[in-house]
Amino acid sequence: MATALDQEKLARLLPGTWAVAASNFPMWLDGSRRDPTFNYEVVNTDPLIFADTVEYTTTDGEPKNVVGVDTLHNESFVWRGRGWLRFFSSRWTVSGASDDGTIMVVRFSKSHVTPAGLDIVVRDGHTYPDLRARIAHATTEFGLSPEDFASLAWFAERS
Repeated sequence: MATALDQEKLARLLPGTWAVAASNFPMWLDGSRRDPTFNYEVVNTDPLIFADTVEYTTTDGEPKNVVGVDTLHNESFVWRGRGWLRFFSSRWTVSGASDDGTIMVVRFSKSHVTPAGLDIVVRDGHTYPDLRARIAHATTEFGLSPEDFASLAWFAERS
């Protein structure tokens, strides 16, 4: 598996907007939510805290978002929702990233309301026609097992 990224590297890597290019997360695979993106903004560096906004479009074309805060605890982030979602939390990690910081794998732990899953995300403004092959040839760099890779659904417009 990939080496865990430390707080300093995560503070440099995460900020910005990321588009989901592949996933095994049911929230993105059921067809009701399209074009998901994650946006991270640093709130604090010690402890490392990000404001995060997940945006997507419904099948009716309506834009939606989910707002939360991510706090680094050891090697994983604890996400806590904002607004009516403040009662919900989940854990996630960055299991690997490309050397240039434009591709990242986000692994979500099972929560009370969601199963475990993973997303391959690409930094906004970057496209990779060969993304699937690139990930397949560097699964260790991205912290993926063969089973993880086989479980992914790929979104053509993001890769």
